[in-house]
Amino acid sequence: MAYMIPETIRSSATAGERLLFRTMKQVLPDDVIVYYEPEIHGRRPDFVLIGPDFGMVVLEVKDYTRNTLYQLNRDEWTLLTSAGTHATVKSPMLQAKEYMFHIKNVLEKDKALVHLEGKYQFKLKFPCGFGTVFTRLHEQDMVKDHLYSVLDPERTFTRDAIDPDQEGFSGEEFIEKIHALSSMTFPLREPLGRQEIDSIRYHLFPEVRISAEFREPVPYKDQLLLSLRDLKAMDLHQENLAKQLGDKNRLIRGVAGSGKTLVLASRAKLLAREHSEWKILILCYNISLSRSIESLVRRMMNEPDSLFDFDLADGQKRKVIPGTGNILVRNFHAWLRNDLKISEKQIPYYLSKLDHGEAVLPSYDAILIDEGQDFEPEWFRLVSSLLNPETKSLLLVEDRAQSIYKRKRSYVQDTGLDFRGRSKVLNINYRNTAQIVSFAWDFYREHSTLKNKVVTKEFEGEIIAPQSTKRNGYEPGIIRRKDFLEEAAFVARQIRLLHEQRHIPLSGMLILYRVRKWGGHDYVDALQKALEKENLPSYWLTETPESKRNYDRNAEAVTISTIDSSKGLDFRAVFIVHIDLLPLPLEKDEEREASLLYIAMTRAQEYLCLTYSGESAYTRYFAAIAEERKQHLVRGRMS
Repeated sequence: MAYMIPETIRSSATAGERLLFRTMKQVLPDDVIVYYEPEIHGRRPDFVLIGPDFGMVVLEVKDYTRNTLYQLNRDEWTLLTSAGTHATVKSPMLQAKEYMFHIKNVLEKDKALVHLEGKYQFKLKFPCGFGTVFTRLHEQDMVKDHLYSVLDPERTFTRDAIDPDQEGFSGEEFIEKIHALSSMTFPLREPLGRQEIDSIRYHLFPEVRISAEFREPVPYKDQLLLSLRDLKAMDLHQENLAKQLGDKNRLIRGVAGSGKTLVLASRAKLLAREHSEWKILILCYNISLSRSIESLVRRMMNEPDSLFDFDLADGQKRKVIPGTGNILVRNFHAWLRNDLKISEKQIPYYLSKLDHGEAVLPSYDAILIDEGQDFEPEWFRLVSSLLNPETKSLLLVEDRAQSIYKRKRSYVQDTGLDFRGRSKVLNINYRNTAQIVSFAWDFYREHSTLKNKVVTKEFEGEIIAPQSTKRNGYEPGIIRRKDFLEEAAFVARQIRLLHEQRHIPLSGMLILYRVRKWGGHDYVDALQKALEKENLPSYWLTETPESKRNYDRNAEAVTISTIDSSKGLDFRAVFIVHIDLLPLPLEKDEEREASLLYIAMTRAQEYLCLTYSGESAYTRYFAAIAEERKQHLVRGRMS
């Protein structure tokens, strides 16, 4: 079954397009990606297929009948309209061919996708093909009306070839013909790899880009070729979700590291591109996450639709969108203060005024909320009351396992919108290694009071169990030291070693703590001094509200933060210190403490280390794991 993007075809598609969509989905192999009406740098071909075994194919679909066709040649077709008039259009075969060459010319400017020497120097490594599908014409019609005099039969699909209900239909022949469309130029010697397919998707569909650095082009053997070393593209599931969300209210539930924020930002960009006149608002709870989202949206909005558009006049510069364009990114309380000019205590008053039409507050055409599990019911009611009733474009993104505030909710009551049948789940963790995912989830299942509400399928229940990617790494470290000063010294040394030996930038490393001071000890001060001793610069993210607002994620310094403020962020290496203060002795909400540590552990992309020097319920759990690892190692050596 082919992977279709979007997952379902729009209801306004023609009957022929819907038939071909179903056939390709059912007949083509799992490793084939089929895009329906993708916008590719201003063009919209009907279907674009990408497959490891055949390269790329463009299909143009026509619902012409025999009575529609009036006068045809290889370049232009004159059609008889329903009004009895004549209309001249480009030949469907020529249209498909031009679409294919348009795409081919874009891709040939990527150094990673072309031959760099030999007979096919600067040409794509893989073939590109094109074809036309006539959904209401049969093979006998093509012969009877001599249509193959203006069409290439090998590039033409009739109803007989695409309709499984037709007696002569063959799935194997359909697949063979798709393969033949591209192999007419030259055969594909080796199947396309994952990275090459991601490169194609990256260049053709700007919305799947995550955060590759844009560099000005440089000449390469008299050709302008660009190679992106750090190519990053959305996973197909994430891309599909961002594109198929549709309009009106939607709910995305996802596990930590599943790309929820990425889907939300991509959705905001799509809305901004399709509705330049809209006012779009992105809200979240904490300041540091809002800064991260703002940075992501700014990059996405200013990334050119084509990294290969070099046709600007001399001296002309690419237009840069100031800030985030028509997308406003705020944490909730900053939004109240700066945009609504009210305080949280005034929300009930203004809700009453809004109900009676007596208050004037800003309205928005689309609102997207990240980490929705942290929002109060009154906040939802305020937000939904400022949403354009014509668009009702509200997107909520949440993960109940990351909820650190006790907030009872019914989205129907809080927003007045019904999310039944309008929910999607992201349950694959892309951020963390398999070892980190398993380690964090095992802990959460053991200590969460909501463990009986965990579900693994569909949309019922409270908590979604994560599915790990196949990316492997190191087991998380569990380190015990005599006191916190030794903990801090150990962490500082490990950070220096990771930086020097593993070449991890300091900006990619994070130290998390539960509280700054306890029992007369200043833990942040001890951490800063230990880092200074190793000549490592640091930035205390949670020192003040101002330090959160001024946080530069790319600055070459180790980040120090509370666990609460790390939500939505990720780093290559994460150190969680003084976990003997978890659960916090004064905190009665055990669920909050388990969620906090789960959040902290899932910030780590590759390396995770937990340190402690005292004892608590959590350290006893981790000490048992460390002992089991030790015994396993001993048994392994003895055997």
